[in-house]
Amino acid sequence: MMGAASHILGLAALACLVGGMVFFGVIMAPLVFTRLDAATAGRFIRATFPRYYLYVLIAAALGAAAFAATDPWAGLVLAVIAVTTLWLRQGLMPHINRLRDAELAGDAAAARAFARAHRLSVLVNQVQLLAALGVVARVGLLLSR
Repeated sequence: MMGAASHILGLAALACLVGGMVFFGVIMAPLVFTRLDAATAGRFIRATFPRYYLYVLIAAALGAAAFAATDPWAGLVLAVIAVTTLWLRQGLMPHINRLRDAELAGDAAAARAFARAHRLSVLVNQVQLLAALGVVARVGLLLSR
């Protein structure tokens, strides 16, 4: 019985994780940058990202804990997503913000560094989403047997 409850919690956390990541990347961010002026959009996104990363971190960590007993591979993948999200939120994001502030103050070297760091954050987020979708596919295949 506990295994079934844990699996259901894992599925719910996984659904929240993937749904939130897709919503933010496909709906929220493009909408902000197409409907708000650049300065307002930048401030809004800067305020949103810590919450987004916290959401991803919690959903991935809950999924990892829930799947740990019923599907250790899925649990491990979600744990890696949680850990990399912690790094994004606490390490890379503050660094990106400092670089962006320096770029806006006229620092050309900071502009190049910001572009690289931003690309890295986007790449990590895309890999995380692909990994989460891999867990969805795995769980779907296992449930279909």
